[in-house]
Amino acid sequence: MKRLKPLNDFIFKKTFGEEETKDNLIALLNAILSKKDIDKLVTLEIVENKELAPELIGDKTGIIDVRAKTEDGTQFEIEVQLTNQHNMDKRTMWYWGEIFSEGIKKGEDYKNLPKVITINIVDFEYIKIPNKFHTTFHLWEDEVKDYMLTDVVEIHFIEMEKFRMLKNKNLKEDKLQRWLSFFREDISKEELKELMDMDVDIRKAEEKIEYLSSDPKTLELYKERERSLHERANMISSAVDETAMKIARNLLNMGLSVEQVAKGSELPIEKVIEIKRKMTKTPIVSKS
Repeated sequence: MKRLKPLNDFIFKKTFGEEETKDNLIALLNAILSKKDIDKLVTLEIVENKELAPELIGDKTGIIDVRAKTEDGTQFEIEVQLTNQHNMDKRTMWYWGEIFSEGIKKGEDYKNLPKVITINIVDFEYIKIPNKFHTTFHLWEDEVKDYMLTDVVEIHFIEMEKFRMLKNKNLKEDKLQRWLSFFREDISKEELKELMDMDVDIRKAEEKIEYLSSDPKTLELYKERERSLHERANMISSAVDETAMKIARNLLNMGLSVEQVAKGSELPIEKVIEIKRKMTKTPIVSKS
């Protein structure tokens, strides 16, 4: 049977976001946060904020995330996003703020507000920093770069596309790189076996995925989630294309050349020529 996709958000939650799989989550978080020795997370509580009901599985706009908190109150929210909706920066701040504001009740001391760490694992390039697949953001002073206002804000972006393009991977020494290799949809059986031999935590996570693949109900929900994610990707792609074409029409109306419009709208020249032809109903020849 073909391996279930670890980054299908339904499978991700089943593998990392349930009470019986929280050891997998602890191992993953320690790798993302570069926790070592005495600072390592050893326990946490899974926050079951969403029931994986069929309605949520089939919801094209629904988000299935993983929530957890530690004994000191630190909150974690992990979201897997496979399609670029061009809003991850603002969306992650929204979810961060929502979780942060839940930390105290009205009238309580602000000092009781917990640290909230949001982690976005995305299957596309998003952060405009080349050759860096894992970026972390805090509240630093603009000029005095080593002064942090507070540590309650921590936001991670992990970009799978950039990781795939990384030429010199160091799987033996870098635990996060091992996890990201494990998440690859196209990983070979030989590579996967090598990872499991190298890392007992990855072996446990893969054994969970193998178990899930043998459960008929899980398989049914997985396939339904795959369909809804595919439909959402198509919906987003159509919306992006329509926006680009609207920009192209506006730029053409302003008298810009086909080449300028193609650059401004990020559409192929051929597509811009087609749009202009429909607008003018006359043949258009591109400049060489």
